[in-house]
Amino acid sequence: MAKKDTDKWWKGSGLWVMIVAAVVLEAISCIQYFTNRAAIKYEAEQRAMTELRKAELEIEMHTIEMETAAKALALLAEKHLDKPDSIFAATRLAVSAIRANTSMAVAFVPDYYPKCGKYFEACSSRITEDSIYTRQIGSAEHDYTQMEWFQNGLVIDSCWWCEPYLDDSGSQAYVVSCSYPVHNAKGEVVAVVCVDLALDYLQKVSEYLQVYPNSYYSIRSSKGLDIVPVPDTISGRKYNIYHEEIDATGWHIEIIIPEEIIFAGINRIGRLVGLLMIIGLALLAFILSHIAKTTRELVDSNSKNQRMEEELHIARAIQSAMLPKVFPPFSDRLDLNVYGMVDPAKEVGGDLYDFYVRHDKLFFCIGDVSGKGVPASLVMAMTRSLFRSITAHEENAAKIVSGMNKALSDQNTQNMFLTLFLGVLDCTTGELNYCNAGHNAPVLNNAFLSVLANLPLGIESDFVYQAQTTQMAFDDMLFLYTDGLTEAENADHAQYGEQRMLQTLAAITDSRPREVIDRVQASVETFVNGAEQSDDLTMLVVRYQRPAIVMRNDIQQIPTLAEWIEGLNIPVELNMPVNLALEEIVTNVMLYAYPGKSGQVLVEFVRNSAGSLIFTVSDSGIAFDPTQQAEADITLSAEERPIGGLGIHLVRQLMDEIRYCREEDKNVLTLIKHI
Repeated sequence: MAKKDTDKWWKGSGLWVMIVAAVVLEAISCIQYFTNRAAIKYEAEQRAMTELRKAELEIEMHTIEMETAAKALALLAEKHLDKPDSIFAATRLAVSAIRANTSMAVAFVPDYYPKCGKYFEACSSRITEDSIYTRQIGSAEHDYTQMEWFQNGLVIDSCWWCEPYLDDSGSQAYVVSCSYPVHNAKGEVVAVVCVDLALDYLQKVSEYLQVYPNSYYSIRSSKGLDIVPVPDTISGRKYNIYHEEIDATGWHIEIIIPEEIIFAGINRIGRLVGLLMIIGLALLAFILSHIAKTTRELVDSNSKNQRMEEELHIARAIQSAMLPKVFPPFSDRLDLNVYGMVDPAKEVGGDLYDFYVRHDKLFFCIGDVSGKGVPASLVMAMTRSLFRSITAHEENAAKIVSGMNKALSDQNTQNMFLTLFLGVLDCTTGELNYCNAGHNAPVLNNAFLSVLANLPLGIESDFVYQAQTTQMAFDDMLFLYTDGLTEAENADHAQYGEQRMLQTLAAITDSRPREVIDRVQASVETFVNGAEQSDDLTMLVVRYQRPAIVMRNDIQQIPTLAEWIEGLNIPVELNMPVNLALEEIVTNVMLYAYPGKSGQVLVEFVRNSAGSLIFTVSDSGIAFDPTQQAEADITLSAEERPIGGLGIHLVRQLMDEIRYCREEDKNVLTLIKHI
């Protein structure tokens, strides 16, 4: 285009292009502004609700713990109603089982123990981490019979939470109390258990609720009492309020966020965008003045290349998003550890792996699609979708693979196929049900797993696939891979091979799945020594492991036992009795098994096929069989009762079976709780 024609175009159409561009940019900016504003408001709501739920769970965790403690204390009190001295021991034992600073009391109906006076309220309070204060606090001055928690505890046959109040006789702090009735042998309510939950931990909750700087929060009781009041600084400002109710106590938690804080960022960006629009229009005028000098072929070529590159990047991002990428994947399970990786040879590839847990069964697979690039990636995406949909209602490996094969074969217009290994691991028994469809045999504990020669998927829709079964023991490791590992080539076209792979696996001492894959990948990179990758490389490691904890014979390590129990994913109502029983056994081992020397205590957990919880406590200390201890005579008073025996008595009450044996110079005590 000549200069004269360019000037003519600029004077005619160029001005209109500028006007249209300005209008379009303004419209786009307005749309983006209000769209982003709505998105930011939605994000603020989601963040606020997420933080509220976290705070709710924090508070409910305390309330559930208190309710469980109240029921446990009531149970102990009912067994010792004939001995008031035993009530003190029961409250002290209950307080010692809870890590938080709290008070627990058992308040009896007036004149229940005539010798103890009209009012009898046995109370124990944790003063410090290692100090518990036990006393009788009932008196005419402290008439607990007039208190809300006592009166409701007499008539409500369940845990009941009162409004917050100042406990001037127990914990000396603002508390909310949980009450629970105590019955005698005739079923009559003779006392009320009171467990105090101090409100000072709400300051900790406020840390969870700082969604934005300068945001506020408040907590109100079920009757509208301000536990944490709304600050006066929000008066006259426009703000958003988000709230959540705590079921156990009926409290309402609110997060209050002024709008100027929520939209501060987008307002700054809006001003910046306005300035950039002016600059952009100026630049557009400059670009339009030179647009006639560019050629159509160059524009088309650049547009086509850019579009193709962007589409490939998007395709890779989508493909990567389909694969599990959060590791370790099961934070609530101690019996599984899984890790996987995919390294495609091109922007997109045909390798895949996937896994998830349903009904205590781990479903996992690894596959390799024939071919490379976009067609293989599409088959990979379809395979992953079929795996998820079919395993949602089927647990037999052969039936799952057969269903996937039929669906892929019916839609296989490109004559592509894929090899696949699919497994279903029963986490309660260790049984592995698997089906191999023409894939490389996995390695189980440094030896190839026996697999049948089934056809790859997508070849014959009516092929009958056969499943196999093997038993995995605790600490077994299953290593799965695609042929991109064994067929990786160096510059001399030599392949990595199965033998080198087995040697590498045998030399790895760290059995954590991620470390195993990292070591194998490093070995491959060293072997190829920079040679171009010719095939997708995929690896998946499944480790089936026994939940266990090892502690020194140091009483300071007892809190770690409770943390370990919380992570076992057992029914929440069993946390307290299991914790009490194990803490009693482990404490005795720490104090007496290794006199004058250091040692270790091993606690292991397993859930059998019937659902029973089995805990094994072992040590190599002095031989001692606690099951041979005579039953404690709890009918005796505290002065008449001999020292010792109450601990194993408590364990017998909390657990269903207790077994002892001496194996290989070790004490092995097995505790069983049936569900």
